[in-house]
Amino acid sequence: MSSALSISKIRELNEEYGMFYSIGDGKGLDGSRFHFSAKDNLTTKDHPTTAGSKILSNYRPPFDAAAVERLREAGGVLLGKTSMDEFGFGTFSVNSAFEVPRNPYDRDRSCGGSSGGAACAAALIDGHLALGVSTGGSISCPAAFCGVFGFTPTYGRVSRYGLLDYGNSLDKIGMLAADCATIAELFPLIAGADERDPTSCGHPPMGECRIPASIGIPSESIKGLPPGIRKSFDEAVTKLKDDMGIEVRTLEMPMFRYAQPAYYIIATSEASTNLARYGGMRYGARGKDLGLHFDRYFTSVRSENFGAEAKRRILLGTFTRMVGLRDRYYLRALQVRQAVIEEYRRAFKDVDAVLTPTMPFIAPRFNEVAGMSALEIYLADHLTIPPNLSGMPHLNIPCGYVEGMPVGMQLVADHWDEGCLLQAGMEWGKLFERIRPEAMI
Repeated sequence: MSSALSISKIRELNEEYGMFYSIGDGKGLDGSRFHFSAKDNLTTKDHPTTAGSKILSNYRPPFDAAAVERLREAGGVLLGKTSMDEFGFGTFSVNSAFEVPRNPYDRDRSCGGSSGGAACAAALIDGHLALGVSTGGSISCPAAFCGVFGFTPTYGRVSRYGLLDYGNSLDKIGMLAADCATIAELFPLIAGADERDPTSCGHPPMGECRIPASIGIPSESIKGLPPGIRKSFDEAVTKLKDDMGIEVRTLEMPMFRYAQPAYYIIATSEASTNLARYGGMRYGARGKDLGLHFDRYFTSVRSENFGAEAKRRILLGTFTRMVGLRDRYYLRALQVRQAVIEEYRRAFKDVDAVLTPTMPFIAPRFNEVAGMSALEIYLADHLTIPPNLSGMPHLNIPCGYVEGMPVGMQLVADHWDEGCLLQAGMEWGKLFERIRPEAMI
């Protein structure tokens, strides 16, 4: 690792871009094997862990998350904790109680979310690996907006021990880096069984690293795209065919249209349950009046310390689990999830991978985000939600630029076939000429 990188340079850069909530002292950085960061919902014993929420502003865990622990043991140095939407609730990393990261290509624009700080750090710090977490697109979205590779593995491939969950059945720990080869080299360090997380046990080894011979493009994914996004995507598809020799087919995947409402029902239902633990008693923010009845104390702490989006999702999730509504919403959403999985499995009988654009627009300016309704923000994730809902591994691949801002495409493989994605990403990296941010160090 280059000794030119220093904590002082990172702190200076962070003043402009806000990608880190917490930065370490850099001990061991010179001569280390590699450096990495962790999203702020992964526990770290030498940094606070807030998940971007005021309700955890003073929480310092006594242990490392499994992924952090394994990277440290392999010789990596943790630079710091990256900024994020509160508990992962957001598409643009503006729902943080603390720092809002700014796009490395234009500081007036969003980094995407909820792993916005991770994507920004991966883009600006040379050779950096950022640990991210995806529930419905929280790795692919910011990776696309910041022009880096964003890898989300199969659900269960990486231990979730030490993760402050948003949705237990959806959360996946992955990686972001400017070079896919960095991800391919370091991902095996965090993958594999962990007895502390049963969902990480019993899965097959990674598939062979090979370029997919064929890919399918769902016709639903390219309808209504802005001209610039469509042009970048079409040019990338031509390059896949002509320069990488991949056969490209058009698919019909109509169940995609139902993935988004099903996702928000499942995700918010799980979130409302997970966030019930934050009541000002065991850890995090405490109430001022300890003489209140339990219910009033609990309500006062949560009302004061949860942000608006967290409250919205708690209310929505609680509603869909109510007596009389559970069958109508939650159980039906689980059926839709299974239907989406089966849709992918049908596709994988004909092609090796499925390709879509990652986001339907370039990174928006902050004033544009402020003008969006909650529904408009939720709808922005319609391309990243299907693979996340189904637990399929996927990779954001930088594929072009519009108005100087990065555009990404998303490659999805079958469960446990991460090797296919990583090899494709590495080969693409040899062909694609990436424009680097001017401020990178």
